[in-house]
Amino acid sequence: MSELLNGAKRTHMCGVLRASDEGKRSVVMGFVAKFRDLGNLIFIDVRDRTGIVQVAFDSACDEKLFEKAKTLHGEYVVCCSGTVRGRGGNINKNLPTGEIEILADDLKILSEAEVAPFVVCEDIKAAETLRLKYRYLDLRRAYLQQKLIMRDKITRIVRNFLADNGFLEIETPFLGKSTPEGARDYLVPSRVHPGEFYALPQSPQIYKQLLMIAGMDRYYQIARCFRDEDLRANRQPEFTQIDMEMSYVEDSEDVMEVAEEMIKKVFSECCGLKFEGKFRRIPYAEAMARWGSDKPDTRFALELNDLTDIVKGCGFSVFAAAAEKGAVKAINAKGLGKVMTRKDIDACADFAKGYGLGGLAFANYKSEGVTASFYKFLTKETIEKIEEKLKPEEGDILFFAAGEKGGVVTDCLGGLRCYLADKYSLYDKSKFDFLWVVDFPMFEYSEEEGRLVAVHHPFTSVKSEDIALLDSDPLKARANAYDLVINGQEAGGGSIRIHDPAMQSKMFEKLGMSDEDIKERFGFFVDAFKYGAPPHGGLAFGLDRLVMLVTGCDNIKDVIAFPKIQNASCLMTGAPAKVDDKQLAELSIDINGAKIEK
Repeated sequence: MSELLNGAKRTHMCGVLRASDEGKRSVVMGFVAKFRDLGNLIFIDVRDRTGIVQVAFDSACDEKLFEKAKTLHGEYVVCCSGTVRGRGGNINKNLPTGEIEILADDLKILSEAEVAPFVVCEDIKAAETLRLKYRYLDLRRAYLQQKLIMRDKITRIVRNFLADNGFLEIETPFLGKSTPEGARDYLVPSRVHPGEFYALPQSPQIYKQLLMIAGMDRYYQIARCFRDEDLRANRQPEFTQIDMEMSYVEDSEDVMEVAEEMIKKVFSECCGLKFEGKFRRIPYAEAMARWGSDKPDTRFALELNDLTDIVKGCGFSVFAAAAEKGAVKAINAKGLGKVMTRKDIDACADFAKGYGLGGLAFANYKSEGVTASFYKFLTKETIEKIEEKLKPEEGDILFFAAGEKGGVVTDCLGGLRCYLADKYSLYDKSKFDFLWVVDFPMFEYSEEEGRLVAVHHPFTSVKSEDIALLDSDPLKARANAYDLVINGQEAGGGSIRIHDPAMQSKMFEKLGMSDEDIKERFGFFVDAFKYGAPPHGGLAFGLDRLVMLVTGCDNIKDVIAFPKIQNASCLMTGAPAKVDDKQLAELSIDINGAKIEK
């Protein structure tokens, strides 16, 4: 039977007691993390979110209390009262509270617990699926609690910083209109408007621009966002953005400087980092050419080298064909020729196949000579030019990618350099790498849709010097957009927005939208611009990803209290789930008589 507190008040959190507290009376409350019966002495570890403290029950002091303590089991919720005393020679150096313990004189069992499906401990062995099913138990571990505590700290730092810099926190609707342009929307049926749907926001993009038109000047929101897309280690169907927008800005630097100072404050207060000067600004074209990614990790070398012109017309048909229509590029994996086996090299070739390439060519520079089967097809002059560019030394291995689609070759080697860096620990994981990628292209061509699509979104402005290219060569036009990259991950991104109605109409036109499409999807938004819109721009950071980076974990599920799994379901609650026919009828939805195709 559970007991009541009966007026008992907690005096200390478990993890805060120290040797300086000896002699004090203490009341702690928490979960029983460990139970040890030594005959005349019983020791329990009591756990709360601040840590663990040892509580002792001595049969010589109180036989009745001692017998009650014998009934305790793991994960019971208890209230223990007593006097803090030193442990003498039995100090536990692995615990911050290891110099002291509480000699109990009272025990209240607030809640009993069944045997847990797994042991709640830091070196947990239980499978992730089991831990996610019982997430509330897994969240009792210090590892996950520390992530959520840090998340709270980061959020408070951000709120304080933005408030100090004149930003207003304003909430925007969850139930909005579907404006498809990007990921799939999550739709919510309307009961009072049968057959019609709300859409959950993929971001507050339109609303925050409307707030600038409304004269709010500076806005921010810790915003919940929803995207129905395939999941991976750093993506969830529902996630949180640090969303911000500023009026009367026309240059990217105006927004980037504020955002950069905020990020510096977060990493300074959370990680103890010190910063000098601005983060680097790297143009998109340079990032793709050197690192094969628009979110480059520059903590290690392995830069891409374009060999297309060198191998044009060479005797190796694979290179020659690719050089005519696409690209041939290579990286020098310095020193890895000494440690990579043939199996490791073949694994790299398989990696390339995942990008749609036939594989990789390689040249291994060993002490006894060069192993490169395709070199026999190349002239001495071509090999010399390759070596002049890649500068191979003994122990290096060169990887070559070739294909008729240059973008695929770049993406492949961009991915390969990260694969090799992770596998062979080519960088210091304790270091942080901050940079901005700027000058993104405005558009890319979608083969699937047969039209131009926005690289960022339809409300991004074009760089003033590229406006003429919108008509003459839109794929060469650069956007007034910027992404902050931390350790090879996109931490956030934004742009200076279009605030001129004529330019916004032109953008929609370039994206192949008819007047009817524009009116149907964005009519209310376009109408707002008729009544005066200040120049404005903004940015959004992924809060979940930011917490991942600060805490050094590599899975977004670790920084979200109740995450989904790969198929966007929740193992704990069973969501999504079927609902009864009455609920469906109220929403004018009939799925029982309809054929549902997946």
